[in-house]
Amino acid sequence: MLVMGLLLAWVFFLYRDTGISMVTIWERSETFTHGFLVPPIAMWLIWRQRQAIAAHSPQSAFWVLLPVAAVAFLWMLGELVSVNAVTQLGLVALVVLSVPAIFGLSVSRQILFPLGFLFFAVPIGEFVMPQLMEWTADFTVFAVRLSGVPVYREGLEFVIPSGSWSVVEACSGVRYLIASITVGTLFAYLNYQSTKRRLLFILVSILVPIVANWLRAYMIVMLGHLSGNTLATGVDHLIYGWVFFGVVIMLMFLVGSRWSEPERVVDPTMSRAMTQQGDKGTARLWFASACFAAIVAVPHVALWAINQGQSTAPVSLASPSTLSQGWQVSASATKAFEPSFKNPSAAINNTYSNQRAAVGMYLGYYRHQGDDRKLVSSSNVLVKSNDTHRAQVATGQKMVVMGEKSVALRTAVLRGAALSGGANADRLAVWQVYWINGTLTSNDYIAKAYSAFYQLMGRGDDSAVIVVYTPEAPGGAAEATLESFLTENYAAINDLLLKVRSAR
Repeated sequence: MLVMGLLLAWVFFLYRDTGISMVTIWERSETFTHGFLVPPIAMWLIWRQRQAIAAHSPQSAFWVLLPVAAVAFLWMLGELVSVNAVTQLGLVALVVLSVPAIFGLSVSRQILFPLGFLFFAVPIGEFVMPQLMEWTADFTVFAVRLSGVPVYREGLEFVIPSGSWSVVEACSGVRYLIASITVGTLFAYLNYQSTKRRLLFILVSILVPIVANWLRAYMIVMLGHLSGNTLATGVDHLIYGWVFFGVVIMLMFLVGSRWSEPERVVDPTMSRAMTQQGDKGTARLWFASACFAAIVAVPHVALWAINQGQSTAPVSLASPSTLSQGWQVSASATKAFEPSFKNPSAAINNTYSNQRAAVGMYLGYYRHQGDDRKLVSSSNVLVKSNDTHRAQVATGQKMVVMGEKSVALRTAVLRGAALSGGANADRLAVWQVYWINGTLTSNDYIAKAYSAFYQLMGRGDDSAVIVVYTPEAPGGAAEATLESFLTENYAAINDLLLKVRSAR
């Protein structure tokens, strides 16, 4: 226990920034407040197994150092590209792996669930929010139409005769889902003994909150509609949601408790005291601990070495007045749109035109990225869901030849006015792609992988987002305009970004 305590203290000291970031998210986000309860619950679950643990003798498992090294490397990659989920999962994994490394597998098996339960402390899961919002909108519109109410839908907004509604982040049900999975998994472990029943209840705890959230959204819309928008449109909107969720979860537990199985009781007379380790066992224990401590320190030394080569010089991104094929900046053009990308090192947003058309181009350049400044982030989007000026109504992909390669770009259609206003003419076709040290991709995960690779190669983390946009037009004219602009001008755009990178 002394060795274990010292090792955990060393891990938490080295990875304190990661731990602090977890606690900060627990504190500020209602979705992950349950994280404060996970460690004490896990310790209580371990304490419940004390008799079973006492029947086994600890013996350090050296082979565990291999996955420890792998996790430490993954943590370093996550730190390089500022992915909190990876670094925080890495920290919890190191804590979990310290148990078999010090006490061995026989002891770890007795507390396998409590150790696994610690992963619920990691604030992860919001990546499913867009899909949950889409499903909620699909079901709500379907159910409202089935109730005989006419609906006009565009994207995540829809209009019924009594008013307009929008599915935003709070309507996704991700809070219900994460809370249900956490308490549902704990309930299954405490009330069932068979693996089949436990897995079945966990599956139920995933499906029930999703379906319940669909019904909640439908009921809120119908309450507003039938009451002339006097009910379920303000604070009571959220209150009805949480009350409904609480009732649903209580019913789920009541039904699940009918199939509870009695807990297996460990016979105290069958337990044997831990055998005392001799000099060789003690030396093995300290040696395993020292190896573990050295391995988890290596990523910090590597990061220090990589950061020494990083440039902190300010970025100077000048807007070119002329591109190729007669495309020139329009000084008189008003800025029609600006993507919601947070805190770039430098950015430009201009409209370029030739004799045929006009295209807006936004370049957001990122250098020396961290939690406060990073290119690929869930908060970096074309339009936020609560934007009062524009809304995203369609998404897709388009293959475009840029340079010598064909690249899949993200496409979107943005609507200008509120859906209920009927002013649908102000639409933009928008295309987006990432530029990672000269490499193009529109995939968030591949962009992060490229960024980590280039930093490991000593080339820095210089990256940019390229967004082009033009007014929507019938017959695919907008798409043809954007494709022509990128095909003709990407070489000039790439040269501009490469010059910025080389001026580090």
